[in-house]
Amino acid sequence: MIDVRRSADRYRGGEPDSGIDTRHAFSFGPHYDPDNLRFGALIACNEERLAPGAGFAEHPHSHTEIVTWVAEGELTHRDSAGHATVVRPGDLQRLGSASGVRHEERNDGREPLVFVQMWLVPPEPGGEPSYEVVRGPGDGSAYRLPGTGALLHVLRPAAGERVALPAAPAVYVHVVRGEARLAGEDLGPGDSARITGGEAPELTGVSPHRAEILVWEMGG
Repeated sequence: MIDVRRSADRYRGGEPDSGIDTRHAFSFGPHYDPDNLRFGALIACNEERLAPGAGFAEHPHSHTEIVTWVAEGELTHRDSAGHATVVRPGDLQRLGSASGVRHEERNDGREPLVFVQMWLVPPEPGGEPSYEVVRGPGDGSAYRLPGTGALLHVLRPAAGERVALPAAPAVYVHVVRGEARLAGEDLGPGDSARITGGEAPELTGVSPHRAEILVWEMGG
């Protein structure tokens, strides 16, 4: 089964007056939807747009794996475990909040910042917080999220290029930029698809320039 969700259907959030524009794919904060709480281990897929100087002040997380993909601009990250990092376009950041950690995220640059942040629930709570940045994973690369069994695939199909998606109990597709076709449906930036039943459909690039697509491969 393939369930396509459009960018326009995302829940609007953030603080526009403070330069923060957020689009939620799942039930989040005041946008409570009991039928859209999670998909596989994924409980959030937020598109974030931060104006220069805007950011999220220090706040806590626990028992959540937080994976961030920067599309444009530069993301400044600081956390209570002592990490201070600048994450750039095409970089992947992971914060394992485990038993508890505090962090802040800011746009300290001169250009707008656009990133996708995805939250996953680990099989077991607790443990020590962890952090890493993967610089520029290449097309077709796969990142295994520690302790969850989930894999994040980075796809950049050119126009007409076909890519077989994983045959897994739960597959989540998010289009960062460009366009692609899946099961007869054209997907554009911000669109997503939730695939169940162990299907392995093909995704085809449509854009004149390469698309950029994130694909989570998860258990049911």
